[in-house]
Amino acid sequence: MSSIEEQITEVEDEIRKTQYNKATQRHIGRLRAKIAVLRLERETRAKGKGAGPGYSVRKSGHATVGLVGYPSVGKSTLLTSLTSAESVAAAYDFTTVSIIPGMLRWSGASIQILDMPGLVPGASTGRGRGREVLSVVRSTDLVLFLVDPEHTNLRALIAELESSGVRLNTRPPKIVVTTHDRGGLTIASTVKLTHLAGGLAAEIAREFGLHNGHIVFREDATADQLIDVLAGNRVYIDAILGVNKSETLSEEERKRLRADLAPFDPIFISARNRVGLDTLVEKMGRALRFVRIYVKPPGRPPDREDPVILRTGSTISDLLRRLPGDLQRTFRAAQIWGPSARFPGQTVGRAHVLRDEDVVTVVIARGSQVAT
Repeated sequence: MSSIEEQITEVEDEIRKTQYNKATQRHIGRLRAKIAVLRLERETRAKGKGAGPGYSVRKSGHATVGLVGYPSVGKSTLLTSLTSAESVAAAYDFTTVSIIPGMLRWSGASIQILDMPGLVPGASTGRGRGREVLSVVRSTDLVLFLVDPEHTNLRALIAELESSGVRLNTRPPKIVVTTHDRGGLTIASTVKLTHLAGGLAAEIAREFGLHNGHIVFREDATADQLIDVLAGNRVYIDAILGVNKSETLSEEERKRLRADLAPFDPIFISARNRVGLDTLVEKMGRALRFVRIYVKPPGRPPDREDPVILRTGSTISDLLRRLPGDLQRTFRAAQIWGPSARFPGQTVGRAHVLRDEDVVTVVIARGSQVAT
């Protein structure tokens, strides 16, 4: 019996040999589902065997950025230029021997940057301790790809991340899957499905062993998006791109690289000469979508020197978790001034979504106001 890797290779070869058209759409969809199931089985077996000594990274700060690229594109130099961290590096490949963290300050937020060992082809299958590195990438809030003029194959890097269940610059599909013990499989949608016609959705579900359940589509999803939802192990992370060692590039060469690296909008930098780093940091900070919240003590102005840093989409409940004391239990309401308020001093509850530079006063249950 062939190994899982051999089975995956066989199915991948069949997909490559099959021309994609309306007649082969269902067949290719089933094959992609089969690969996803095999990869899940491979992942389960790898966990069962134990991964050996892995990378232990203690996350800190308000967000974590994973610095991802090929060996010797200058990741360690960039980390040192942006932070006070020192990574063991030299002018040859495979020089970063562990994941090195550094801390960067941006607009009041602390951003942890992780210098990853360089990824090599086959990293997602375990080559070069790739699975361990990619498991750390999966836990980050933003991926910062770094390439240089000699190493610009960004698609190969993206493919390694996608093979490990990372989805970049996209959001989870609007698909809801529920399982049942009996009753068969039913599929419903609130929109017309143009990519999953002719029973393809049911066939993909059965590849995952889902024979009894309910699938609801709230968008015109593709086969790959349905596979992602059924796999259940996908993570969705934003990503940006820097091109290092770009100080000698002509404008024509930069134009060519922009075209080659689309749809990313690359930032041209020189980590060694500290060129373009301010632009890179600004883009990094904005990509993390921080929300700065100023807490206002009763009868006093808000503390604008030390904001509470949250992420876009955070609510009053998230803010309470970041403040000292037992506010989750004693909370009664909050007063809001700023972008998310309909009017100054609006009273809101736990589910209220905050926006950048909101001012908040917390009202506790006994009727007094507390600023923390």
